[in-house]
Amino acid sequence: MRNFDFLDAEYAISGTRSDEARVSPDAIDLGLSNSLVVPQVDRPSSFLRDAFANVPEKDRIRFAHGTTTLAFSFKGGIIVAVDSRASMGQYIGSGTVKKIIEINPYLLGTMAGGAADCSFWERDLGRRCKLYELRNKERISVAAASKLLANTVYYYKGMGLSMGTMICGWDKTGPSIFYVDSDGTRLKGKMFSVGSGSTFAYGVLDQGYSYDMSDEEAITLGQKSIYHATHRDAASGGVINLYHVKEDGWVKISSEDMMVQHRARMAQIKAENETSAAVVAEPAAA
Repeated sequence: MRNFDFLDAEYAISGTRSDEARVSPDAIDLGLSNSLVVPQVDRPSSFLRDAFANVPEKDRIRFAHGTTTLAFSFKGGIIVAVDSRASMGQYIGSGTVKKIIEINPYLLGTMAGGAADCSFWERDLGRRCKLYELRNKERISVAAASKLLANTVYYYKGMGLSMGTMICGWDKTGPSIFYVDSDGTRLKGKMFSVGSGSTFAYGVLDQGYSYDMSDEEAITLGQKSIYHATHRDAASGGVINLYHVKEDGWVKISSEDMMVQHRARMAQIKAENETSAAVVAEPAAA
């Protein structure tokens, strides 16, 4: 019979956590063939800062990230929309990253920051949510799921994690959105946008948002917000993925190349300009 003890494994750093002591390399054991290893250095939490303490500013390593993710609630549930570009500074590593992680049929998580960090810990959150459901015979709430993630990443605060995520879902209390980052910050809200393109997305969201929107209007607003962010932010781009969270679970609405949206909007602007020009020309001809 197969052993499933690894499902109960806790992620913890073995030994003392004092700055003076050396941390054991077999830090985190998943009960599988591989382990996550903490750097074999004194003070792993300040390793990166100390390593570049005497290096000129221009020569320091910069972990530049770029993305645009957003989520907002309205009367019909929650819209979650993201781009798909993975970048590090001027380098574009991929244009097809799946930045919405399907934690379970009622919970979604978004990725911003380090793709590996977000992907690993949100998939681990899915494991923990499933264990909760098996033990308690009911689904975990969105608040509890976000608290699990916040507690986990707070344990590694200062050790180099880079995460800015949103946990979105529907439970007994209705739709909920929580923002969780790698510092352990956890905030509940009706609207969030995270990433280098978030300022552009917020501008569109603030202008077009209404709680009483129809599903179609909300979907259009989500697509439009990501489109404008990818158009203005060089670190965002690729495909616009959009999900709708409802009472009976989430549904993937679309996965559309940003250029399709761009061509459609350029055609719309051209048609509007031609109409305006025709209206101005008519009085002049008369």
